[in-house]
Amino acid sequence: MNTKDEKIAQFDPNGLAAPGALYGLPFDEVDAEVVVFPVPWEVTVSYSSGTASGPAAILEASAQVDLFDPRTPEAWKMGLWMAPLSLKWHEKSDRNRERAVEYLEMLGQDSVGKRGAKLLAKVNEACEEMIGWVEASTEAFLAADKLVVLLGGDHSTPLGYLRALGKKHGSFGVLQIDAHMDLRKAYEEFTYSHASIMYNALQTGFISRLIQVGIRDYCQEEVDNAASDSRVVVHYDRDMKQASFSGETWAQRVAKIVADLPEKVYLSFDIDGLDPKLCPNTGTPVAGGLEAEQVLFLVEAVIDSGRTIIGLDLNEVAPGSEGDWDANVGARMLYRLCNLLGESNGRLRTFAS
Repeated sequence: MNTKDEKIAQFDPNGLAAPGALYGLPFDEVDAEVVVFPVPWEVTVSYSSGTASGPAAILEASAQVDLFDPRTPEAWKMGLWMAPLSLKWHEKSDRNRERAVEYLEMLGQDSVGKRGAKLLAKVNEACEEMIGWVEASTEAFLAADKLVVLLGGDHSTPLGYLRALGKKHGSFGVLQIDAHMDLRKAYEEFTYSHASIMYNALQTGFISRLIQVGIRDYCQEEVDNAASDSRVVVHYDRDMKQASFSGETWAQRVAKIVADLPEKVYLSFDIDGLDPKLCPNTGTPVAGGLEAEQVLFLVEAVIDSGRTIIGLDLNEVAPGSEGDWDANVGARMLYRLCNLLGESNGRLRTFAS
């Protein structure tokens, strides 16, 4: 078995990517600094489905990503590795998605009854099991001194990872890139709805700050929840755009965002935080949003401020019926964010030439 140094020496970053490996890289679970943990789950999505297939689509699209990163040119040497995709959990997601759809039809007709209540209970139980699986899995990777990137699936998937990080780090802040606030309590009666991830995260006791950026689709309940919790700061897309029309630069806005973050930061990135031209097949696209480089500039500013990114997730990437545009964008964003996570935690220095 080749050592990590031998793998690096023998690998051609300018060559064709080997099939089946994330970005074609030669690393495994032992020698990778960053582990990408895929969670193929989308039980409670309330509009379009497809995000459970996001991790597989990103893995395939990653073969088309060039490895040169202008900020961290040799970051690939630290090692990225994707854990195996779980057919078991994908199938469990499909089964419970069917239950959720049936329940929602009953809810829409105001005829839930005993069967609807049973379906709801099964869905909530399955979601709780998924969260437990994610928590145990990510906790094991963290114990092995890995940096972990959770790859969904819908946005309900990182709750278990947030709990694992809380046990390791204590309190930390969350920087959320999203079109939605996700502050609904048990949306559609689903305790662990994708629309409730940040409400549930705030209940863990680990989140000292929640900074939301790009928000442009929300309800009164969420506005009230944000206003009633001093930990929450919202940068609405409308407000950011109007400020820019009056001369505020993105760098000035980013400085405000970063100033409100604590020393330890978790990045939660719902792909629909981007302009929907970059993610047209995501579950709930909304007009407006950020450009890819705006997101990366923001994350780089967090690092440059001396704060540490302790983990991150990328969610809601859904491959379309024609082409692989969404997965292509997702794979490129994932690569740059993995590199920044490594940089933030000092994992690049060992492998710099």
